Amino acid sequence: MAQYVKKTWIKWSILALIVVFLLLFQAIINIFLLVLASALLAIYFYGFAGLLQRYLHLPAKISLIVSVVFNLLLLAGFFWFAGARLESQITQLTDTLPSTIEKAKAQLNQSAIGSKVLNYISNSGSASKSSALIKRFFSSSFGILSDLYLIILITMFFVASPMVYKRGIVHLLPEKAKDKGDELLDQLGNVLKKWLKGQIIGFFFIALFTGAGLWALGLPLVFTLALIAGFLNFVPNFGPIIAVVPAMLLALMQGPNTVLLVFGMYTLVQIIQSAVTQPIIQKKMISMPPVLTVVAQVAMGTLTGFWGVLLATPIVAICMTLIQELYVKKQNYHKYPLD
Repeated sequence: MAQYVKKTWIKWSILALIVVFLLLFQAIINIFLLVLASALLAIYFYGFAGLLQRYLHLPAKISLIVSVVFNLLLLAGFFWFAGARLESQITQLTDTLPSTIEKAKAQLNQSAIGSKVLNYISNSGSASKSSALIKRFFSSSFGILSDLYLIILITMFFVASPMVYKRGIVHLLPEKAKDKGDELLDQLGNVLKKWLKGQIIGFFFIALFTGAGLWALGLPLVFTLALIAGFLNFVPNFGPIIAVVPAMLLALMQGPNTVLLVFGMYTLVQIIQSAVTQPIIQKKMISMPPVLTVVAQVAMGTLTGFWGVLLATPIVAICMTLIQELYVKKQNYHKYPLD
């Protein structure tokens, strides 16, 4: 009897430990994502400071201070400029959207397929499901604004003394693994730097061509929408889908034909980017299997929401580097390269 009770307690204890581990994992992964976002931002600040040193011949510390202050002021200026104009456009859109939707419904009702689509949307509760999905997607550990504050705060510490944190991680390793750990951290930093450089190149391409297309179509808020499209390029696969939504909403004020033109223009820009610039970026920077990226985005998005989808790609890059260095090279798999 005592043996049975002992085994039962052991089983329940193991189950409790598993539950605690899963809860801690979910909490820790949210914190890890914020730290990773901070590390990427710090890498960007150091990269920008490097450009200032190279072309303006400024001292290292001055370059870093200018890099941080300039980029933060640029971001604040964008929100101030875009926010003021966006507010007036949202007000105008709110006034005209109901009548535009009614016109669209009337046009859809004129065809059999359109009527079926409207009936499906109204009967399936797609609107409420979409609202719940969007709310979950933009959920985070502390709230988006709090997360942004924490990211900026942690970034400032990383920028001020990056070697302190690197040495701290290395000191936690066994003596025989310290050299390998130091080398591996440098490799991870280079991988993230390459990924970030590729994304910045993609950002400028998407923003430039999207802005040109929106200007040609005569849409308002060209600069703001182009920057939104560029920033959302940091989220592969799903970012372009999200980026087209505000542009299509503004295009509704000019009629359904403009909506189709905007959608076609965004699609064309993505096709050109995927066919022409993306292979060049991946060849020079970093290449990752597309399927692995999509699976990671879905998994991380389910677990952690917005930040998981945004940072899934650099996480895949980190995991690939760790597996390559800690496992594949030791197994002597050079005859079967991953690429």
